[in-house]
Amino acid sequence: MAADKSVVSVTCSAPTNIAVIKYWGKRDEKLILPINSSLSVTLNQNQLKTTTTVAISRDFKEDRIWLNGKEEDVGHPRLQSCLREIRRLARKRRSQNEGDSVPLSYKVHVASVNDFPTAAGLASSAAGYACLVYTLAQLYGVESELSEVARQGSGSACRSMLGGFVQWHMGERPDGKDSIAQQVAPESHWPELRVLVLVVSADKKPMGSTVGMQTSVETSSLLKFRAESVVPQRMTEMAQYIKERDFEGFGQLTMKDSNQFHATCLDTFPPICYLNDTSRQIMGLVHCFNTHYGKTKVAYTFDAGPNAVIFLLEDTVNEFVAAIKQVFPPVVNGDKFLKGLPVEPAELSKELQAALAMNPSPGGIQYIIATQVGPGPQVLKDPQQQLLDPEGLPKPQS
Repeated sequence: MAADKSVVSVTCSAPTNIAVIKYWGKRDEKLILPINSSLSVTLNQNQLKTTTTVAISRDFKEDRIWLNGKEEDVGHPRLQSCLREIRRLARKRRSQNEGDSVPLSYKVHVASVNDFPTAAGLASSAAGYACLVYTLAQLYGVESELSEVARQGSGSACRSMLGGFVQWHMGERPDGKDSIAQQVAPESHWPELRVLVLVVSADKKPMGSTVGMQTSVETSSLLKFRAESVVPQRMTEMAQYIKERDFEGFGQLTMKDSNQFHATCLDTFPPICYLNDTSRQIMGLVHCFNTHYGKTKVAYTFDAGPNAVIFLLEDTVNEFVAAIKQVFPPVVNGDKFLKGLPVEPAELSKELQAALAMNPSPGGIQYIIATQVGPGPQVLKDPQQQLLDPEGLPKPQS
């Protein structure tokens, strides 16, 4: 904790996560209880993360929050829910063991920054709420089950509270106490697994997940069938594929579940279309690549947006990125097209080039982030990483 004058602050970072068995639809809007369990992969924070600083002071007149440098309404019900719950847990802890703690009556200032596109279907709210809850917990000395609190901010945020491979149990209790996240395997479990985030559009998606889910629950008969008859078996299968590091099984089921999720969006009335032409071309490219090799070497998944997340093993990365460049030649930002982990240039065989005989779409993909599986939230000790100044106001963003 950093203290300056009467201001005490903590800074943390948290990861985004990508579901391979999708969560779509709530049975309780207020507590954010899902209609089915889900399973995700936590992405490494060296490439994608949210950073949050929370400060507390007797001089603060009200709770305030800044997201990506812009002040937002602190009265948002989900935000209030997380604040209230962490303060309640801190109060409970204090009644059981007295000690030197920050006063609960003081107001908080929160600054949060994403280093990847917000509201574009890349789980920014998951990273954001996970980071908020984790940082508040550090400030107030709360050590309880935090995934339950994060879930009340954004459902998938509960999965970002843990690293590696994470399942979110839908639970059965009406109070949501058993709707929590649990690690299936740590980030070190599958070191060869790599992830490519293909950013097709950094724009805000036309329909937010909350409204989309609600409409699907009300109108899609396929969604009900999926939740009750398909997902339970898939959860068991996916956990097994991960434990055995079976990429063929993992990759195929990841793609099937993504396709079914988007089918439920189309089965919603009016239909919801998160994918665009480029998304569908990426799907075609993946299937052509796999068909050429006669096995699943690459797998796609799409959340509620057009951006693709590709899973593959380390030895396939260079060649598949070369295949992407053939089908989606970078237009202007050739030097900035690849971000994150290093990718070496690769030559495509004539046979593979022929197998990928698709019409090129220059600029269809804006850029690629190469990353891997990563850990859960972290405390950041470096003062340079703090987002609030000694007075508890946002530092200018560079």
